[in-house]
Amino acid sequence: MSIKVKGTVERRDIGMGAWAFVGEDGKTYEIMRGADKSLLQAGQKAEVTGDVREDVMTAAMIGPVLEVKSFDITN
Repeated sequence: MSIKVKGTVERRDIGMGAWAFVGEDGKTYEIMRGADKSLLQAGQKAEVTGDVREDVMTAAMIGPVLEVKSFDITN
């Protein structure tokens, strides 16, 4: 399922650590490994387009896994 969502990047200290994207609606997604490092900055606000991966599980289990396809940094 492809989505476009605005929100904030967060670093979660779970296990080896995980990156989360918290949408303006409060929904939390786990950013899939391999995302562009320029997005992965705690507190960064962005609009992200990507796919929610139903076929991927992670150890962090903080929300649906979001495979980021593109993003725009916002203020």
